[in-house]
Amino acid sequence: MSHKKVLTEADVTPESIFYDRRKVLQALGLGAASLAFPGTSQADLLSWFKGNDRPQAPAGKPLDFTKPAMYQANLPLTPEDKVSGYNNFYEFGLDKADPAANAGQLPTSPWKVTIDGEVGKPMTLDMDDILKRFPLEQRIYRMRCVEAWSMVVPWVGFPLSALLKLVEPTSDARYVAFTTLYDPEHMPGQKDRFIGGGLNYPYVEGLRLDEAMNPLALLSVGVYGKTMPPQNGAPIRLTIPWKYGFKGIKSIVHIRLVKEQPPTTWNQIAADEYGFYANVNPHVDHPRWSQATERFIGSGGLLDVQRQPTLLYNGYEKEVGHLYHGLDLRKNY
Repeated sequence: MSHKKVLTEADVTPESIFYDRRKVLQALGLGAASLAFPGTSQADLLSWFKGNDRPQAPAGKPLDFTKPAMYQANLPLTPEDKVSGYNNFYEFGLDKADPAANAGQLPTSPWKVTIDGEVGKPMTLDMDDILKRFPLEQRIYRMRCVEAWSMVVPWVGFPLSALLKLVEPTSDARYVAFTTLYDPEHMPGQKDRFIGGGLNYPYVEGLRLDEAMNPLALLSVGVYGKTMPPQNGAPIRLTIPWKYGFKGIKSIVHIRLVKEQPPTTWNQIAADEYGFYANVNPHVDHPRWSQATERFIGSGGLLDVQRQPTLLYNGYEKEVGHLYHGLDLRKNY
């Protein structure tokens, strides 16, 4: 007896993403012709894609955390299997299912995060230090991808501001720069431009210091009450709910406070499409699709896709709108 897979909403590639990925591949010169006559590099690549022999990620461990009432939004949650199974993490492949399939090989222990730059007390902390120093709390946040799909996710973490206060930013600190782990052995997208979408690695991101100090800015170490799966950015990632998802840098190893605006990965590859601020804004479209509405990934299946209006700052205008008073949001997108 044959068993056919039942397609779900998470299996659907939105039209905008299909064309975006095709644009990336064309820019790299990696079309069907390059796969029809594979050299050594492409042969290794095809071998990597076909295997189901990569290790599964370890099961998440329960975390101890509180649930502050102000962050327990009364919103329908995206199911856990979709949060962990539908991701952008190009270090593990371009398809939404690739991170869940391929990130289990990522070693996340031991893990150290260095915080330095324009600070009075630079330091390096391992994850045990971090979990001991900072009480964890669950926060239910909207998450809006620049590709016009969204989720509602119960993250577990602690305020980024608590970590930054610990290192005592100097008067010269105006921005915060973040860097992802660089490990081509375990992150194949960093080694191969086809798998990794042609991005420059390691992945880097940045915020203004006042954005980073906002109470909503979270360093997340878990989701759905358990430690973070590798495909979601284990063991520690940034969660900035009023910005598009690509600002939420994963698997962080370095946080540096700096004077000047730091480079950011997607802005480097396409500055006209992915701005430094990346605030969710229904009035500023991506050059190739509208941002006025979004596809919410909920519990429904293939024929139960809910489209809903996009909210300015993803619904967090009251909490963050003051950060951008006087700023031209079309110029500073």
